Amino acid sequence: MDLLAHLEAYVAAVDEASFSRAAERLGIAQPLLSRRIKTLEAHFEGQLFDRSRRQVATTELGVLLLPYARDVLDRAQRLRHVAGSARRSAACGVGVPADCGPAALARVIRAGVEHGTTLGMRELPPAEREAGLADSSLAYALVRVPPEHAPLRVPLGLASAPSEAPDGARPASPEDRPRTRRRTVHLEDLRPRRVSGAGHRRPAAVPILTTVEDHVGYAQDRLRRAVARAGLPEATVRPAGPMATALAETLAGQATLLCAEPFARQHGARWAALGDASLHRGYDLRAAHRGRGPAKVPQWLCTLLATAVGAVPDEPTAAVARAVGEDVRSRLAAHG
Repeated sequence: MDLLAHLEAYVAAVDEASFSRAAERLGIAQPLLSRRIKTLEAHFEGQLFDRSRRQVATTELGVLLLPYARDVLDRAQRLRHVAGSARRSAACGVGVPADCGPAALARVIRAGVEHGTTLGMRELPPAEREAGLADSSLAYALVRVPPEHAPLRVPLGLASAPSEAPDGARPASPEDRPRTRRRTVHLEDLRPRRVSGAGHRRPAAVPILTTVEDHVGYAQDRLRRAVARAGLPEATVRPAGPMATALAETLAGQATLLCAEPFARQHGARWAALGDASLHRGYDLRAAHRGRGPAKVPQWLCTLLATAVGAVPDEPTAAVARAVGEDVRSRLAAHG
């Protein structure tokens, strides 16, 4: 028995003093209302209404139980209201890369409040973001896809130690440094120069550290192939340890870090974009499935998250696709 539905029929019949008007008020057929009241009477083992009169009259038992029935219905209504408020106020998890800037994510959170949505930012590796969408623990997530198929493309480059300041001078902060034309670097540019003369050994290439955000199958394969084409040792590329350690090595000039420009600038490192666009990051903002299909992704959320990860305005897909098979022989020949 649906106790709440039966109590609603009972209270409505008392209020309206008519089974037909009570049924109309509840939007059900009168026979169904009559059955519910009879079932309730059988449950309480007593008559709730005196049916011997022309007008519906409440029995002594009916009068005794009425305030308790109203209390149960009121509590059920409050329970539904609290549950609805909790659903509306629950934070929607958003899976993002770990190298997004805090200020950019703060703008996303504030925009969510303005649109009536509480967003919770969750920094997760690529595989965990996809898993979160699959099990609906995340409402939205930035999913890694090849850049030539990506709605959001993030140029990757190499972060390196900042230029040294003159003796006694304080190094300029990222905000104080003048904006210069963005440099482009090719992996073959990292090949150590031959040193002539006896007893001189060719220096080793500076290591390239990669973070967990780029430990994606297709991205790793492309980077390995690019390193081989550039004539660099396979060991040139190695996974970074904790982010703080990787940054320390980079800022100390012991390594370069594969990352997006906003992350490098945020930590005061120099940054040069990789010329090979096939090595850049690609993202697609996706929503978890709701019912038969995925929910719609709000455009404002996509725009703000694109800024947070450092995405650039889209360029023709064909141009990026050609970079996947880019011929670098001419550049290698130029480097000997």
